[in-house]
Amino acid sequence: MKKQLAVILSAAMSLLSENVKAQDAMTQFIDELMGRMTLEEKLGQLNQQPSDEISTGPVVGSNASRLAAEGKLGSIFNIRDVEKIHALQKVAVEQSRLGIPILFGMDVIHGYQTIFPLPLGMASTWDMEAVREAAHIAAVEASANGVAWTFSPMVDIALDARWGRQAEGAGEDPYLGSQVAAAMVKGYQGDVFSPQGTGTGIMACVKHFALYGAAEAGLDYNTVDMSHLRMYNQYFPPYKAAVEAGAGSVMSSFNIVDGIPATANRWLLTDVLRRQWGFSGMVVTDYASIHEMTSHGLGSLKDNAARALLAGTDMDMCANGFIGTLRQSLEEGKVTMEDIDRACRHVLEAKYKLGLFRAPYRFGSKAQAAKVTYCEEHRQAARRITAESFVLLKNGTEDSPLLPLQPQGTIALIGPLIDTRTDITGSWSMAQDASKYTTLREGFQRALAGKATLLCAQGCNLIDNARTQEAVARGHGCEPIPFVDSDAALAEAISIAQKADVIICAMGECAWMNSEGTSRSNLELYPPQRRLLAALAETGKPVVLLNFAGRATVLTWESQHVDAIMNVWYGSECADALCDVLFGRVSPSGRLTVSMPHATGQEPLYYNRLPTGRPVPDGTVDYRVWSPNYLDAVQGPLYPFGYGLTYSRFNYSDIRLSSTAMSADGAITASITLTNTGEREATEVVQLYIHDKVASISRPVKELKDFQRVTLQAGESRDVEFHITADELKFYNYDLDYVLEPGDFEVMIGPNSHDVKGALIRVE
Repeated sequence: MKKQLAVILSAAMSLLSENVKAQDAMTQFIDELMGRMTLEEKLGQLNQQPSDEISTGPVVGSNASRLAAEGKLGSIFNIRDVEKIHALQKVAVEQSRLGIPILFGMDVIHGYQTIFPLPLGMASTWDMEAVREAAHIAAVEASANGVAWTFSPMVDIALDARWGRQAEGAGEDPYLGSQVAAAMVKGYQGDVFSPQGTGTGIMACVKHFALYGAAEAGLDYNTVDMSHLRMYNQYFPPYKAAVEAGAGSVMSSFNIVDGIPATANRWLLTDVLRRQWGFSGMVVTDYASIHEMTSHGLGSLKDNAARALLAGTDMDMCANGFIGTLRQSLEEGKVTMEDIDRACRHVLEAKYKLGLFRAPYRFGSKAQAAKVTYCEEHRQAARRITAESFVLLKNGTEDSPLLPLQPQGTIALIGPLIDTRTDITGSWSMAQDASKYTTLREGFQRALAGKATLLCAQGCNLIDNARTQEAVARGHGCEPIPFVDSDAALAEAISIAQKADVIICAMGECAWMNSEGTSRSNLELYPPQRRLLAALAETGKPVVLLNFAGRATVLTWESQHVDAIMNVWYGSECADALCDVLFGRVSPSGRLTVSMPHATGQEPLYYNRLPTGRPVPDGTVDYRVWSPNYLDAVQGPLYPFGYGLTYSRFNYSDIRLSSTAMSADGAITASITLTNTGEREATEVVQLYIHDKVASISRPVKELKDFQRVTLQAGESRDVEFHITADELKFYNYDLDYVLEPGDFEVMIGPNSHDVKGALIRVE
């Protein structure tokens, strides 16, 4: 044992020594380089410009080649072609005075060309290895195509489903969000920051720091206002987890925090991020956010560029504020050379750690890109993980489930999403090649060939307004879904449905409906889709609703009128993955990471709320006077956080505790026996929740603290254990100290946040 410890200690010391040497070498290199740089060259490193290939904001001109030759371009983003990337890199390396390489970035959000489910869907797997694997595959493909930096993961807690960017995060829970954030960072970055500068991966960028997902009324870019207590306990944990996982960069958010835009918020970017959390990487703004600070009423571009620099921003994304105004601010004494040098050093350090000074063309190879981009191995992984993400919300009755379907008889596939290739991948699929992807119609035809008859119809339009449908789709880079005659399409769908044994409806949101700037005031199915679904339900045939969405949606009517409902989170392999699940090759195992409301007016709706003085239990139907409930909605969610069905059934025993009392440095094991009482193998996500019953501040009614994915054969039982320590019980108190307070805690274990069994422990 002593010999093993000695070996481990020796290896650790060797690694530490290697890292120290690498840090010293980097510092010396950058010191010498910055000693030769002019002011304009330093400001150039702080300048990021967009390409003209992919639009993710208002169009701005960059004149990239000229800027690169003059040493005034630190980074550019969203170029897809490796030859273009290397050509521009060659200009920077060979024509600029000092040959400083450019950092190439891209919005690689849920895959490069092999597209995985939206991040909200990836979180719905509750499988951190799958989350890491998907990010790793995205990094492999992106790096082969010349990308060294992704603007992901987005880790904003999003409690209000009206906000379109709920799609890009992990949902409403800080613990689960933290696990997802860390897994994505590790998946993207791999060992790209190895001391030798030869590792594989791409640099991650945790965003949007901070609180972007808390926009009032779910309206994108809107005001954010909350207490520091809530920030630390509910919103900050995923950002902090991403930083602790080693994220190389952070993106500031558009919104204000304490009255100051995050891009110029020194408390956020310096006090919290760097001093409290120890972040040492690079901070980049969001798209033109320095320019947009003028609309917040904070002054001119020059004023705001200086404020952003002083706050801790290192790189200006396409606002031209740093490169255009900081020289004048320096001359006027509003910023110092030390401020500029600090930001420049952070940018140069990122490039050094990525190995760009050693090998400026190391990201990108046509041969490697051809080998790995959308390769068979990646497609199979995406198919498996996509199937794992689907959340089965309803399945007939317990005694008479509809799914899985038998691939026989006549099956109708109906809905506006059955023939689209660009929408099947979901939003933020910047490098997609839609020509390679399988539509739902094609996937079902392949799965049912020689087994069943498949009848298909579009059935309706996505929305009622043809001009809006086309304009917005093209604005987001999607091929518009054909706008059809509503009456004729409905008649065709009904005719087909009447000939079928079962009806599968693919509807919900297309890609451009869950993205940036896509807030919704009504979370129900759009009217033409609801009309179609109602008509199909009236045929009396069994109906399966495939609800494509990038947020929590309102399915109250649907839950009462259709036989089965499955939430679908998109992906390039979505069609094949759906066939795997619907026809029983794979049992669904996804679980919600957002609470799905009975009505839009309940938003923001989330499970880990603070208690009120007049509690009303979730599920209460009858109105209670002088109580916190709605006149016109059932209390609580339609489908709670953590909810999801399988093709089997599970039984939970009562909770067993190793002890009912623990000291501050002790531990308690809480366990249950889980039994698969169904007739087939399935996976259950066993969830641990804690409620601090008495504390110095009001604490949430329950909080997720751990979970396990457990796969059991039919009839199999297994003990599932959770170890509870101080880490699961601590919180930030009124003074923002992270503390464990003695007292009683309720331990809850169950399949979701609502259906739990409880036991009491005491911390002494």
